[in-house]
Amino acid sequence: QVQLVESGGGLVQAGGSLRLSCAASGSTDSIYDIHWYRQTPGKRRELVASISRGGSPNYTDFVKGRFTISRDNAKNTVYLQMDSLKPEDTAVYFCNADANEGGDNWDDYWGQGTQVIVSS
Repeated sequence: QVQLVESGGGLVQAGGSLRLSCAASGSTDSIYDIHWYRQTPGKRRELVASISRGGSPNYTDFVKGRFTISRDNAKNTVYLQMDSLKPEDTAVYFCNADANEGGDNWDDYWGQGTQVIVSS
């Protein structure tokens, strides 16, 4: 079992920055890739960024190089540094972890979400 707790959301002006954190607990050794998703009312949850167990990042096109995902395995924490924020970045941001504790199946774990509001 893995538990994910997100923090760092809030209200920021356009052009500003926020740093989201996702703290993992439980069977943290089972975690492989970690992803950040976001969701706006009326739209499906969309992938923002991913990071492998070894720290290799990948980003969805709409991020436009403004976001940086990183992880500190010693602290069991993943970060999403968001710079040059735009009003369209307003959403609830979720942390998602791919985990395998043995066996044939992979498990997905989700945080509760943290709200980001970017004012224009």
